Amino acid sequence: MSQCEGPPSKSDRTPNRLIHEQSPYLRQHAYNPVDWQPWGEEARAEARAQNKPILLSIGYSACHWCHVMERESFENDEIARLMNENFVPIKVDREERPDLDQVYMDAVQLISGHGGWPLTVFLTPEGEPFYGGTYFPPEDRHGLAGFPRVLTAVAEAWRERLADVNLSVRRITDALRQLGDLAPSDAEPRRGVAQAAASSIARAYDSVHGGIGSAPKFPNPGVFSLFLRTLDAGHDPGFGEMVRHTLERMAHGGIYDQLGGGFHRYSVDERWLVPHFEKMLYDNALLARLYLDAGRVLGEEEFLTVARETLDYMLREMTSPEGGFYSSQDADSEGEEGRFFLWTLDEVRARFGASLAPIAERYYDVSAEGNFDGRNILHRTVSVAEAARLFGRPEAEMRQSLDEIRQKLFAARERRVRPGRDEKCLAAWNAMAISAFATASRALSEPRYLEAARRAAEFAARKLWKDGVLCRSYSEGVARFDAYLEDYALLCGAMIDLYEASLDRSYLDRARQLADAMLARYLDRERGGFFFVAEGHEKLIVRNKPAFDGATPSGNSAAAMALVRLYAYHSDDRYLDGARGVFRL
Repeated sequence: MSQCEGPPSKSDRTPNRLIHEQSPYLRQHAYNPVDWQPWGEEARAEARAQNKPILLSIGYSACHWCHVMERESFENDEIARLMNENFVPIKVDREERPDLDQVYMDAVQLISGHGGWPLTVFLTPEGEPFYGGTYFPPEDRHGLAGFPRVLTAVAEAWRERLADVNLSVRRITDALRQLGDLAPSDAEPRRGVAQAAASSIARAYDSVHGGIGSAPKFPNPGVFSLFLRTLDAGHDPGFGEMVRHTLERMAHGGIYDQLGGGFHRYSVDERWLVPHFEKMLYDNALLARLYLDAGRVLGEEEFLTVARETLDYMLREMTSPEGGFYSSQDADSEGEEGRFFLWTLDEVRARFGASLAPIAERYYDVSAEGNFDGRNILHRTVSVAEAARLFGRPEAEMRQSLDEIRQKLFAARERRVRPGRDEKCLAAWNAMAISAFATASRALSEPRYLEAARRAAEFAARKLWKDGVLCRSYSEGVARFDAYLEDYALLCGAMIDLYEASLDRSYLDRARQLADAMLARYLDRERGGFFFVAEGHEKLIVRNKPAFDGATPSGNSAAAMALVRLYAYHSDDRYLDGARGVFRL
């Protein structure tokens, strides 16, 4: 290469083996100089034949730090050389393979005490973890070891201290097995156990800004749904106030897209101001339903408006022509985090005359210095009534002005380069969206929401259900991967929601079909509860039972809820026994 030539662009490189994958996330890495390949027996056989450890990298399309590590390390020729010479590099999309993500995330949390994405794990050729972490910078930085130093040290340990590696393998594998070794109780669940759980979680409530814990702060729809249920059961009204306060602060913050509706994934600060800008289908489905429930229980019309705006965002930007729902939108556009969503003071002023510009600046807190790298994340610090008083206008007139401001800013934003979108459709995530739209059709008397739920249900039946087996992922006309527990459980619950919204008996029949398949293929008949993967699934180092409700409901909690509801309709003891097994475990 002459000195006048730059490094080869992606398009000049020969693609690696990810080029044939359907996952947009995997194809993003197809032109890295890293010799990536997908997870499978071929890659493990190569590792055995070459006596190399596996370098497993797990992420997803909308993940900001995944993009950062790609730019810094996986596009770096010298770092790629270290990876290729010493390891068999494998890339996994966590959304397609949550089974792998769950096992190796548990391993990294045991190793380092924390988790996240990108997930970076070093494995034996048999898939046993011995070291790992999350994001590694390209050089030593802020107390983090640089990725080249990590690669060199791990490769040296594999070559020269294999006994230490094997000891680490045994310790981590034993700990992983203990994590999943839950013994069932002989007793039935006690009355009040849910209230006790709610009270315990409430001790971590942030009474200043709302939400649970401190920064980074996640929406936690499952927690606040539990608080609403605890309130509805006739307990402490303080649970209602925690929900009201949190949902109001979120709806006014930067975590909520003030122009287009919908929520970003989480807030990096405790005030809900600065989000990680990716938008996930599951967050918006669960939060739309939470705002619907809270709006009705607490009598908050604003919450119903937020639910409508979120559902309308999903219809506008996340719905495929075939009726399914896409997975996510990126945090980045034009190579910058949040660029699509940020505004300068001059950009705002350029859209309005002298009467509206000051209102826009005050209502959305837009300033010359900005609140994010010199630009502004739109958020609300005053109500409509307060804005009306500040500018000496009637409230109805102020509301009209704010509607005009929002529409003009939204139209201007639509002309920008949009963030990338991951257009694969996942069974569990579509199920959560179906439930949200079905619930909204009843709560808001909106026929178009029922139609959206029906279309998505028909999409799932046509594209994801094959000869009595549910598939996990659909993209570019092809369904792939045997579904996991959460896919069956959440889709079963969604069919019940759709039956209750439409009174169409066929949806209840589909719920039974899914429940019967779940009982046949995922149930632990000896100890109760459900495994994450089906009988006959590819053998992993552990076969675990998911119990923790994180950003989405765990497979076991979703299964128990769906089975209890089905039992109420059919009085089939198999359904009640399956749910009981989860509770006792």
